[in-house]
Amino acid sequence: MESIKAWIKKYNITEVECLIADFTGIARGKIMPANKFCQDMGIRLPEAVLIQTVTGDYVADELYYKLTDPAEVDIKLLPDPNAAYLVPWAQEPTAQIIHDVYDKHDNPIDLSPRNLLKKVLKLYEDKGWKPIIAPELEFYLTKTNINPDHPLEPPVGRSGRQETGRQSFSIDAVNEFDPLFEDVYDYCEAQGLDVDTLIHEEGTAQMEINFQHGDALTLADQVFLFKRTVREVALKHNVTATFMAKPITDEPGSAMHIHLSVHDCKTGQNIFNDEQGSSTLLFESFIGGLQKYIPSAMPLFAPNVNSYRRFLAGESAPLNVEWGVDNRTVAFRVPESLPENRRVENRLAGADANPYLAVAGSLICGYMGMLENLKSTEPSIGNAHELENYSLPLSLEHALMGFEQCKPLCDMLGRKFVDAYVAVKETESENFKRIISSWERKYLLLSV
Repeated sequence: MESIKAWIKKYNITEVECLIADFTGIARGKIMPANKFCQDMGIRLPEAVLIQTVTGDYVADELYYKLTDPAEVDIKLLPDPNAAYLVPWAQEPTAQIIHDVYDKHDNPIDLSPRNLLKKVLKLYEDKGWKPIIAPELEFYLTKTNINPDHPLEPPVGRSGRQETGRQSFSIDAVNEFDPLFEDVYDYCEAQGLDVDTLIHEEGTAQMEINFQHGDALTLADQVFLFKRTVREVALKHNVTATFMAKPITDEPGSAMHIHLSVHDCKTGQNIFNDEQGSSTLLFESFIGGLQKYIPSAMPLFAPNVNSYRRFLAGESAPLNVEWGVDNRTVAFRVPESLPENRRVENRLAGADANPYLAVAGSLICGYMGMLENLKSTEPSIGNAHELENYSLPLSLEHALMGFEQCKPLCDMLGRKFVDAYVAVKETESENFKRIISSWERKYLLLSV
């Protein structure tokens, strides 16, 4: 912990945000003076903070006390020295430090998404493997919306006009928000976030940021912080940034594509590539694992009721578990690349997914495929959207049922985590059903 103290001293930090991510990916924790942080080197929070719903509610009492200690004990948060970042939008020198979560006996808490990812990475480490990932994150910029019953609108750019129509890959459309994105890149540089390319996506005022490839845990941390960063920059420029999977009617959804490869820890070689430059059996098995287990793991990639609005006919999101080379209509795309860069891109996760859980879910499904020596299907040629094998759950309820019933997946992830995650998401689904939508009022009020 001395390295954190030295880092805080180096940057004259006066305040520290102690962060963890809950199931949704919301930053929970405490803010404290830097001198007290350096004295304590760890904080405590109620265990139940990890199982809050997106609305801030909790599961029903009978489940609540099964999933947490009946005494409502505290959990210990200890800072990760490798996850300390500046807060460039703060007025005073401030740090945000991601913490790991332990019980009173110093055992990692099963309900922590970051702990789950570390658990999955340990399985790879035990095999002598190191996953390498590269996320791509889509999001929308919109006018500030203070009434949730009103649809979102595109923001006004430098020209004084709203964007109209779709502007895929338009440089000028991105430059409409040039001051905003200059701040995004400046803030990312100040934090050391490995962002790379910025593009305009298909939707109106929909953008995508790509990250450089690297360590899976580090990049999951960076995606978690990047969402905070973009929201803060948007507020500064009087607009809103949203990572909802499908925020606007008749516009494309927002995804979090994750490029995945696995390297040998000793040699540094990509295990998906052999000495002749051809794909390996492990590569085929990794894809086979994604194809077999991701339909059951869908709540990790599509965690909200809104998430499943991406998976409709005519949308750009995949509807099945096909794979193919340089094919953007499939769930698992293998980009054209040099042999040593061979990788697979999971195109199923929504931008609303918790990055720790989306990365952990991708890696555990691929790992199980390699463990079981699974074989992938033949690669899909042409438009996979036209195939009739809709092999993915198309609602949160359906997805949660498949998740908790998949014993091999539950055994790998841990039954306590699965039970808690399902309980929280079922509670959110029930809350959603209590709200009457504008569609119901518009079409049913005077017609039925």
